[in-house]
Order: sequence, then structure tokens, then C-alpha cells
Amino acid sequence: MAVGVHSEFSGVEGDFIELDGVEKVFDVRKKTGFLRSERRQVRAVDSLSFTVPRGEMVGYIGPNGAGKSTTIKMLTGILTPSGGRLRVAGIDPSRERTRLAQRIGVVFGQRTTLWWDLPLIDSYRLMHRMYRIPDGRYRENLDRCVELLQLADLLDVPVRQLSLGQRMRGDIAAALLHDPDVLYLDEPTIGLDVISKARVREFLRDLNAERGTTVLLTTHDLTDIEQLCRRVMVIDHGRLMYDGPLTGLHEVGESERTLVVDLERELPPIEVESARVVKVEGPRQWLAFPAASSAAPLVARIAAEYPLVDLSVREPDIETVIAKMYAQGGAEKAVS
Repeated sequence: MAVGVHSEFSGVEGDFIELDGVEKVFDVRKKTGFLRSERRQVRAVDSLSFTVPRGEMVGYIGPNGAGKSTTIKMLTGILTPSGGRLRVAGIDPSRERTRLAQRIGVVFGQRTTLWWDLPLIDSYRLMHRMYRIPDGRYRENLDRCVELLQLADLLDVPVRQLSLGQRMRGDIAAALLHDPDVLYLDEPTIGLDVISKARVREFLRDLNAERGTTVLLTTHDLTDIEQLCRRVMVIDHGRLMYDGPLTGLHEVGESERTLVVDLERELPPIEVESARVVKVEGPRQWLAFPAASSAAPLVARIAAEYPLVDLSVREPDIETVIAKMYAQGGAEKAVS
């Protein structure tokens, strides 16, 4: 594959993030007896290859321990690959970490980049100086983030007093103050209520559309992926199992969503085409239907034929989707 990268980020074309046969092996010592231990190697990332064009938003998902965080740490230069080739806009992250830091933004889920005992605004002022952001650009970016992420009432609050959802919004703003070309997000909507989730997703969509920011998103919330990403990659045991559209992932894994229906009274199991009842408890029924299908026609039929009180849709668990892929040989089919 031809590599269309140049020395300056502003002129990057084609593949912005490149991994070619990347591996990461850790040496682990395990105690085997009194004063005795044995060393073994753990392969966290195994021959991983993929590319991400500039300006694309990609979901990077998999179960806990799959190798997602290890990949992100190599992309940021925190870890050095044990083998293979890795480039972000033509830069080797482990060799030029300082240079790359000026061009990337990172939000690591439960780990904050904010100063714990300082008011939120003081963390932003420190980053203003650390990244040497021009004053006008800093004020413009800060005002935009504060408005869209609704941080105005939180700026004078010490970070340790913020809720998880508030801190996540604060971390997202901090990661964007210096106008990064690429943004790595780990569970960006964790701890947020429904309204706040919608606001963060809208913010990220606008950021990508207006500024062409490349986004690599890791999450267990498939709704994040559905609303933000056209492409999804699945990693497990350090290997790339799937790379393509989300609908294709559901088809490969034959995953199902669950429609939870609350009726006015207890009734026999609901009978509708393309769904099956998997559980009944009084007036509440659980119906499974293909995850690649829209829930709208199913909801419309049930509402027209049954005394409906309330309903909700539950997304399939990522681990379940991947387990089915393995059971059905989906790994070979997905990346072939």
C-alpha cells in the first residue's frame, strides 16, 4: 500500500495512522514456589496491521484485556513496540514522543490529565503554557469547549470534587485546547447521563466535520460507535478480528439486540415477525431481534397490536458478539 504522508501534519494525505505487523510482548514473572519463579512472555498485541485515513472516526473495540489500551499507548509513544512498524502522520511515536505530543489529544477513561487539587480552569491555564498555545487560539478553543460541553459552572471547582461525568467532559476539553490532529478517546461517555452523552457525541461529530480531526474511539457502548463511526475494528487477544462497518460486525457475530416491552397487563408471549420472546415476567417481556435490523418496524407493530406502556432497547454486549465470532470462525471471515 502506498503511504501518502509528509513531514508536516498540515499536509498529510492518505493514511494518517499506520500499523504494520506491530507486536508488543511483556515479560512476566510468576511465582512457582518458595523463592522460585519462572519468566514467561505475554503477547498483548500480535501482528497487528491497520491504517486510518486522516479525518476518519474509527471505533476500536474489544473485551477487557484484548490489547486496546496497549495499542493506544504505542500510538502515543508511551510504549515501544516489540516488533513491526508504527507511524502517526509519518512520525515514529516512541522515537519522537515530544514532537508527536503537540499533535495528539488523549482521554484515558478513568485516568485524568487534570490536576486533582486545582480548579478546572487552572488545569487549562497550565496546559496553555505547557503546549505554548497562542493566546487567541487558546481563548477561542476554551470558549468553544466550555459552551458546547457546558463547563461554565465547573471552571472554579477543584477536579477532585467533580463527578465522573463532569470530569470526563473536562478531560475532553483539555485534550482539545491545542487543536490536535488526532484524538484518542477511551470510554468518552462513561458516567454521563443520556442528555450529556448526546451532547458529547454531537460535540465530537462537529469537531470531526469542522476540523477534520482523526478520532480513534474505544468504548463498550455500541451506541457511541453507531452514532459516531462508520468503521469499527475489533481486537481480541492482540489480533485484529474484524475491520469494517458495524452492520457487518453484527452479521459476522450474528448478534441480537433486546427489546424490553412493558404491557398494561400480563399477556401470552408476543408474536411478531423477525423477533422472538426470550423471557416473560408478568406484564414485562424481553424480545430478541437481529442487531443489524432497525427496531422501528418492530416497535410499530407491537404498539399497534398490544397495550403498550413502555419499552427500551438494549444493545448486545461486545464480549458476546466476539464470543459468537470465535465460535463460528468469524475471525477468519472478518479480516479475510
